[in-house]
Amino acid sequence: MRVLVIGAGNMGLTYAEGMAQSPLLSKHNLRIYDTDPKKIKKLSKLPYFNVFDNLEDCLPKADIVFLAVKPYHCEALFETMKPMTNDHQIFVSLMAGVTLDTIKEQLDKKKVIRTMPNLPAKVGKGVTSYTESKAVSKIELIMVRNLLDTTGTSIHVENENFIDASTGISGSGPAYVFYFMQSMLEAAKKMGFSEHDSKVLVSSTFEGAIELFNQSDISPKTWIERVASKGGTTQAAIDSMDDNNVKQLIEDAAYAAFDRAIELGKK
Repeated sequence: MRVLVIGAGNMGLTYAEGMAQSPLLSKHNLRIYDTDPKKIKKLSKLPYFNVFDNLEDCLPKADIVFLAVKPYHCEALFETMKPMTNDHQIFVSLMAGVTLDTIKEQLDKKKVIRTMPNLPAKVGKGVTSYTESKAVSKIELIMVRNLLDTTGTSIHVENENFIDASTGISGSGPAYVFYFMQSMLEAAKKMGFSEHDSKVLVSSTFEGAIELFNQSDISPKTWIERVASKGGTTQAAIDSMDDNNVKQLIEDAAYAAFDRAIELGKK
C-alpha cells in the first residue's frame, strides 16, 4: 500500500507524521508532496517519509492519495493531477467544503472519501468523520480508516450532510473550547492569579472534567447537578450562564459553522 499526501500544511503533515509513526507503512511506502522549497528542504531531513516536489514522480504509483491543500487551490491542483491518476486509486480529502461530487467530476475518478479532521490530531487526540462514494469497497474503507486512526479516532457517517455537521461540532469545536478557556484564564488573572497559576487552574480543570466524562456513562447535565449544590457557588455560575442564554449561544455558534460548511460546499 503506497500512500501519498499532497500538501504539507498543518493537516497534511499531521496525518503524514501519524501514519509514519504507525506500523502500517514503511518510509518507502509513504510519500509527501509540496511545492514550497522551504518545506521540501525541511521535510527532506526527516526520516519518516520520502518527499517530492514533482507530482509526476509520486502520484502515478500511489494507491491512496490524501488531498490536504486549501480548498481554493483544489481546482488548479485537480487539473494538474488528472492526467497522472488511474481508476484504482482512492482519493481521501481533508479539505473543508469540497464535496465528493466536485472531486469525482474534476478528477474524473469514482473512488473518493471525504473527511472532516480536527486540530487535536496533531497530538494523537483527533477525531475524523468520514464518508465515501459508492465505488469505494468495504475493504478499501477499512484500509483508509486504519490510516485515519493513526491521529486519534474516526467516525463513519452516512452521508456528506454529517460531514458538514461534524464541521460545526468537532472540526471547529476546538476553537470553542479555547474560547471558553481564554475567558476563564482572563477571569483567573483578574482575580489575582499569576499567568502560570491561571493556566494550571484552567487546563487541569478541563482535563479532569473530560476524564470524568470519558470514564463514566454519566451525562454532562448530571455531572453539573453533582457539582452544583442549591444556593452554592457553582449554582451561582450556572444561573448566570442560564440568565445570559449561554447554552443557546453555543448551539447557535455550532450551527453557524455548520451552515458555513454547506455554503462552502455549494461554492
